[in-house]
Amino acid sequence: MRGLERSGEVRAIRAMARRALDPAAEGWRKTTYVRGDMLDRTAVEELVAGADAVVHLAFAIMGAGGDEGHRVNLEGSRNVFAATVRAGVPRLVYTSSVAAYGFHPDNPPLLTEDVRPRGTSAHAYSAEKAEVEQLLGDIARGSATAVYVFRPCIVAGPDALMMISSIPYVQLGERMPEAVRWLLDTAAPVLKPVIPDNGVTFQLVHHDDVASALRAAALGRGRPGIYNLAGPGTLNMRDLAEDLGWYAIPVPELAVEAAAELAGRLPFVPEKARWINALRVAVLMDTAKARRELGWRPRYGARETLRAMIAEARASELLR
Repeated sequence: MRGLERSGEVRAIRAMARRALDPAAEGWRKTTYVRGDMLDRTAVEELVAGADAVVHLAFAIMGAGGDEGHRVNLEGSRNVFAATVRAGVPRLVYTSSVAAYGFHPDNPPLLTEDVRPRGTSAHAYSAEKAEVEQLLGDIARGSATAVYVFRPCIVAGPDALMMISSIPYVQLGERMPEAVRWLLDTAAPVLKPVIPDNGVTFQLVHHDDVASALRAAALGRGRPGIYNLAGPGTLNMRDLAEDLGWYAIPVPELAVEAAAELAGRLPFVPEKARWINALRVAVLMDTAKARRELGWRPRYGARETLRAMIAEARASELLR
């Protein structure tokens, strides 16, 4: 929203979400905001009518997999896609996720956009992201609407502090071997917090860099298509622990495999615990296409993004 507001090419913005929001309080001068739900077809149709571009961001993350979450993600997205195509909107921008590829051991070491998104059935968020992409393809096929799909990795930065409570390492301790569990339980009161590290690497992308890509697509830059988004560099849990000033403890790969298998099989396991699937294998993306086709130039590297988020978390007293 800040990126669109700053753009001299954007005349007006219409936005909708379920929560109450005052654009003036956010410093947004071009934005008209309506409170609504994408399950409401009429509200969606009114929102997109006459638009030059529609940017679809809404997704129930932790609710994925449940009946209501599935309805929001699939039926809600269907409403947005169908209304956009029917209204003849020139451009549709959808934010998917690296999770759409799925957490599969046979994924290529570096994922390019031509790899088919398979999702991971044991990880509802991943499965539904892939399903929504398929839905979009079916609805937009043959239409005059140009479609841009972005697959960002973990989005981080000062404004992404929810990641502190949702990143997979937080849940890893819930399904750890008894010996490691005992170490954390007994040592934590007197030592710094401990992060389990199985050596799997991951990527981060700064929210401002994601915003620049979305803005470019909304304005019709480059060719429509699918684009991976990730900042330069990779991280592992040891890097995370180091920047937090915590400890990292090696965890056997077998332990993570067993925990992920258990989390995937038990129907009563909370959805947040299923994020442990994200630690089974590295899911790393090639971003050359976004740089080549969109002229996308991320300003922040992975380590810089992580440190900026941690600094803001400490300034906000979310971390000590």
